[in-house]
Amino acid sequence: MGIVEYILGGLLAVFSVLIIIVIILQEGNQKDLGVVSGGADTFFSKHKARSIDAKLARLTKFFAAGFVLFVIALNVLAHFLG
Repeated sequence: MGIVEYILGGLLAVFSVLIIIVIILQEGNQKDLGVVSGGADTFFSKHKARSIDAKLARLTKFFAAGFVLFVIALNVLAHFLG
């Protein structure tokens, strides 16, 4: 394996961990139940959660797109170099 494959593999591992973390931090769809905390929403957390959930949703899309690109790049390199 060349240095490029090691770098892409490392980036793929980082993006995998980041996707897992971002998904775990997101709120659940069930009313008054968070994925991590499990606590009920207060007045302040309801408004705060909307903006945080929107940011986490955007981050999830970004990390998922990066993950897909790195998987495709590794497969292309493996096909042409292997």
